[in-house]
Amino acid sequence: MPTNTLTDAQVKRLQPREKPYKVFDGGGMFLYVTDISKIWRVAYRVNGKQQTKSLGPYPLVSLAQARERRDELKRSLLAGDVPARRKAVPTLSEVSSRYWETRQDLSAAYLMNARNALEKYVFGRFGTRPVDQLTRDDIMAVLTGMNDEGKFVYLRKLRMWLAQVLDFAVEHRWLTDNPATGIRTDRAFGRRKVQHFAALELHEVGPFLARIAMERDLESVLANGLMARTWLRTGEIRNLRVTDIGVSPGLPGRRILIPGERMKRAKDLIVPLSRQADEIVSRAVLRNRGSEYMFPAVHRADRPMSENTILELIDRVGYKGRMTGHGWRTVASTWANEAGYREDAIERQLAHKPDDEVRATYNRAEYLAERATMLQAWADWLDQQTAACQRGPA
Repeated sequence: MPTNTLTDAQVKRLQPREKPYKVFDGGGMFLYVTDISKIWRVAYRVNGKQQTKSLGPYPLVSLAQARERRDELKRSLLAGDVPARRKAVPTLSEVSSRYWETRQDLSAAYLMNARNALEKYVFGRFGTRPVDQLTRDDIMAVLTGMNDEGKFVYLRKLRMWLAQVLDFAVEHRWLTDNPATGIRTDRAFGRRKVQHFAALELHEVGPFLARIAMERDLESVLANGLMARTWLRTGEIRNLRVTDIGVSPGLPGRRILIPGERMKRAKDLIVPLSRQADEIVSRAVLRNRGSEYMFPAVHRADRPMSENTILELIDRVGYKGRMTGHGWRTVASTWANEAGYREDAIERQLAHKPDDEVRATYNRAEYLAERATMLQAWADWLDQQTAACQRGPA
């Protein structure tokens, strides 16, 4: 049977078909072509039994390199050196399952997002393939498809999650190199236009709160008021439970404790309540119709309020495009920095990840006391701004 029948041009022109197929070069070597990859393989016999060995993916392994590997294998067989039976390599989906089981530091919601993304975009195409046969071209094909759909942020998350799984495979020696780490998403793919959350200037806070106060005791008013005085995100406010309210040693009043399973990095978040925030909590509980949620949906007490509730309130009072619920975090951070509070306390109150985890853990109690003082001063300042607008000019 003739050998070396293929040319570089022929190999390059080969296109996927409805089903995977083989193109032979001779000497037992062939190129296995699928819809997303081309893999060099060689067939040989040991004691009369058919064996197949992967020579690597094209174009990472060129035609000439594949032939060299084929010939090297043939020489070894003639010399009586039988290739050791390779330890079974788990599939990509199997490696992924093992990896995420080790990540006990992450919340259930975060794990579900990562697993669902890989299942939807990756495993359907090559989840059953041995992990060491995944190529950079395979990954790029997935990411390019997402890029064409405008999923610029999501594709970056997917590459990150896949890279973590493949790093795990490298550490267990199922894989030599991680093909995802070399993909520069900042160079290869587009970006979504950055949309900053609208936020008021400090001098605009008083008139805004005075206008909001005219809306009476609507749940949206209370939710907005608590968001302003705690610096929580919209999702964190919406999903507050009545059971999140309690007391902690060292705090002068009550606090909110959001358990780690509802936070991205599975870390509990303690928020000291100012006197004003505590009053809002009490009023909200009286109005929540016995729901487990502090701010239940209007027609369903077993669900939290809509994610657009606070934004709709802001739009209704005439501040559309000028302020958002999330904007309170920007306003509060600006005030706290100008008031001279320490960056560590401000960042912890915003639930940002600290640069130094050891230092942050060591100073946790100190931050909590300082944050309680800071939030009370902030709540008092908000009251002062509101009262000044309600009194009008002297």
